[in-house]
Order: sequence, then C-alpha cells, then structure tokens
Amino acid sequence: MARANDEAAAALQEYADLFAMTGGDAFRVRSYQKAAKAIAGHPEDIAGGDVRSVPGVGEAIAKKIEEFLQRGSFRQLDDLRGRIPEGVRRMTRIPGLGPKKAVFLFTELGIDSPDALREAITAGRLSGVKGLGPRTAENLLKGIEQMEQAGRRVHIGIATELAEKVIASLSDDRVERIAYAGSLRRMKDTIGDIDVLAVGPAELMADFRAMPYVAEVIAAGEKKTSIRTTGGVQVDLRLIPAESWGAAMQYFTGSKEHNVRIREMAVKKGWKLSEYGLFEGERVIASRTEEEIYEALGMPWIPPTMREDGGEVAAALRGELPEVVTLDDLRGDLHTHTDLTDGIASLGDMVAAAAGLGYSYYAVTDHAPDLVMQRMTLDKALAQRERLARLQESYPGMRLLHGTELNIGPDGSVDWPAEVLAGFDVTVASVHSHFNQSRDEMTARFIAACDNPQVHIIGHPTTRKIGKRGPVDADWDAVFRRAAATGTAMEIDSYPDRSDLPDDLVRLARHHGVKFSIDSDSHAIPHLVNQRYGVGIAQRAWLTTDDVINTWPLDRLLAFLGREGR
Repeated sequence: MARANDEAAAALQEYADLFAMTGGDAFRVRSYQKAAKAIAGHPEDIAGGDVRSVPGVGEAIAKKIEEFLQRGSFRQLDDLRGRIPEGVRRMTRIPGLGPKKAVFLFTELGIDSPDALREAITAGRLSGVKGLGPRTAENLLKGIEQMEQAGRRVHIGIATELAEKVIASLSDDRVERIAYAGSLRRMKDTIGDIDVLAVGPAELMADFRAMPYVAEVIAAGEKKTSIRTTGGVQVDLRLIPAESWGAAMQYFTGSKEHNVRIREMAVKKGWKLSEYGLFEGERVIASRTEEEIYEALGMPWIPPTMREDGGEVAAALRGELPEVVTLDDLRGDLHTHTDLTDGIASLGDMVAAAAGLGYSYYAVTDHAPDLVMQRMTLDKALAQRERLARLQESYPGMRLLHGTELNIGPDGSVDWPAEVLAGFDVTVASVHSHFNQSRDEMTARFIAACDNPQVHIIGHPTTRKIGKRGPVDADWDAVFRRAAATGTAMEIDSYPDRSDLPDDLVRLARHHGVKFSIDSDSHAIPHLVNQRYGVGIAQRAWLTTDDVINTWPLDRLLAFLGREGR
C-alpha cells in the first residue's frame, strides 16, 4: 500500500480525534473516520490519482487531502493542533484514555501530558474524581507504560514498509545488492531499529542522508550511517564488500545468542567468524553466501526467522531442522471482511483480489450480530451467502466459503443458535469486549468457546493491539489443552498491529497439539498480503504445513471443519 495513503489517512484520523476533543459534531467526526479508513484501505496510490474516486471521500474532505499531499498538512488540522497542546494529544494515545477524558483532565485539572498524568496519579490527585477510581488509575498507569514501550518500537508492518521504502529509494544501477537484516529479517513482531546492508559506491551514504524521509542524521561514516526518520524510527545503512555479503547477512541477521553459539563453533575449529567471513588465519573459508557459512560449520542453512538460539543450531547439526511453512504453502485465507460490516471493499472486489493471489479457497467472515455497531442480521448474512453462491460460478478454480466472525460473550456463548451456525462453512470466534475479566473468567470463556462444536477457529486469541492494548489474562495451557482435545484451531492473525497469537504462545499451543490458521483478517484489498507476517510468526514457532489448516487441500480442510460433502 502506498505510503501517501497511510499518511493522508493518519492526518484525517488525527483531525477527527482533535475535532471530537473540541466538541465537534459526532456525525462529522464519523465521516472523517470513515474517510480515513477508506483512504488507508484504497488499493491505488492517491498521490497519483483523484482522491475523489475513493468511496466515502466527498468534496470537502478531498480538498483537505489535496492540500495535505501538497504541503504535508491542511489548514483546519493546523488550527486544531494549535488549540490542543501536543502533550494532551499524546495523552489520547494512552490505552484506556479517550479524547473526552483527556480534555477533561486538561481543562479541569491542568494535566497536559502523560508524564503529568503519571505524577497526578502517584500523588493521589485523582482520588475522588468521578470516573477515575483506583482501578481506572491503575489501568492508566499500565497504559502509560505500554505507550512508552511502544514509542521505542514499531510493529512489523510499519518497519517492513519503511525498510522497503528505504531500499527502493537507494536502488539504482550503481547498487549491486541491498537488503534488510536484523530483527526485521527475523520477523519479530516489534522492531527497535532497521538494519539495511548494501553493496554499492561510497556516495550512497550521502544519498541516504539527503532522502526526504530523514529527520535527523545520528551518525555519518564511510561504512555506516544512522538516521532517524520523520516517523521516529532509526535506520542504519552499512556498505558491505561484495565478497562478504553472505557473512554480513548472517552476522547482522541472527540474534545475539544465535551468533554467539555459531562463533563458538567456529572457535572450536580454530576458525574466526565475523561480518567479513569465516577465516582460518588469513585463508577465507566462506563469505559470499550464508549457505556457505552454515555448510562449513556442518549445518544446512537456517531460515532467518529461526535464528533465536531456540534449539535451531542443535537441530540443524542433527539434521532434524523442520521444513517450516512458507507463504507459498498457503492455499487460502479463512478470516476476511467486506463492506457488509466493517470492511472497505465489496464482496465481489475481495473475491476477485483473492483469486488474483491464486488461492484454492477463500472464506468471507463478516461480523455476527452481537457486535451491534456492525448492524449484521441473519437476513443480511443469508443474502450474502446467495451472492457468494452466484460469484462461485465465475471462479471455478477457487472454492468460496461462507463464514462468520462470532463474538465470544463474557460467559463464552456466541452469536446465533447452533442450527444457524451449522449453515456456515467456517466460523471464527473472537473476544471483542470485556477485556479486563479475571484470569479464571477469561480462561473459562475461551474453554466454553472451544467446547462449542460449531466453533472452528479462535480468532486473534490474546486480543492485543500492539502499542494500544495489552493481551488478556488467561491460563493458556488450559485453553490450548481444551482446543487440542476439541479440534479447535487457534488463529495466527496476520494483521501487523495484532500479530496474534504471538510466537511464544504458538509454540506453547503446538506443544499441546493445537492446529493453526494463518489469516489476514483483511478489511480491505491491500490487507490480503499481510499473511506474510503471519507466516513469519509461524516460522519463528517452527510450524510445518501439517500444523496449519489453510495449507491443506480443500478436502482435508473441509474434513477438519466437519463440512465434508458441502
């Protein structure tokens, strides 16, 4: 997705938030929020076309976006920024603190920043204030901590987009090779900084420092330059000798612990391993490719996502490294949305985009009625099923599955009775509310959903949103044991600010025998390709195709869902 779309959408969302904070009309607030969502999910670059072609963008909003594309802001946004202090705007990013409460704290108590709010809570200044009891105050302190941690790291979607932008900006005929390494190549769910390696001329460093995305040059040298982008992310560019490319990629990709283990193996052989190569004295044993480095040490190449010192070296030495799932192994997507509920694109457009990805099967899983804001009804769901059946005639090579994303209520119940659920091909059940239930309550809630024979997949299980909301508290061992016993799959939601289940819980679930579904949770056409992030999580957890139900042939998948013969 084009960066201009993201930036314009973020500006509109900020305007909507500030407009709400200053008492703006709720209908206009929603119109700007919807336009922001539509622009972010638009498959074409608005910088190269007419923003009026985006559904939901009228003349007034279009003029603001056109001004934003010209100068990076628009007049009305500048005006509102001047009325609300920057520190108060930052307070709205604290999980659990909305715009109205932030304005109240500012106007009534003079609290004008997250730091000031933390001081007020610890000093007891909020005791007795309506709506800000001890539990709320405790949650706000946790929220401030989460926000500060998120401020130091970005989720993998932001980091990947930025890394690809940097690489594209530096790629020309002079550059022989260029790629990113580090924790991003290992596909960690959050990234502190980005490492880019290149084989090219020395002038590349000056070109890098002059790029429009550079806000600050942290350090400048002949072989390494560090900058901070306008989004606050540090990017390090290193120039690498062509003959050392493989050694450098190995050195700058593996975790510290993985690299220590590899270097210890080299030392035991009387060799030295560095970013320049594997050496015996002055003799180069290997340096040009990563495969050569690992082969010289008696191992097959280890996928970057597995280089965390989690037993991968020992497994490689024994010849027991699993063949982890890849993006090419995925045959379909089992969790997607359309504009019938909270998606951007129509049913026809989403299906066409899925067909373009070469899927064998594709599920549409719009929200069920208990998520009241989506205004779903059984009549709407059945009408969608009929449209999907008609569309199926145009896609003989891709099986269309009609599904639903259910809401797991506080007691573990889900929308719609069993006889209605039996009509769906696939059901994804997710927690969308009551996130602060106790550990025992949340555990019982998930177990009840797993016990429901009409629930096939538990969607985004921890419910976390990176930088915005922490995970729910549950006894995951107990949940996964029940899921394995009932044949309920756990989702790896690939949406980058979710990355849910995270890899540590995927490993735990796999230990208990759980199967998984790697889904995009798409709400727009550009989201469909997010599955690459879910595959990264699966690889970090050592999953194979046998563990992932949407790598299976259609007949095996339908058997798992209990829908054979349909």
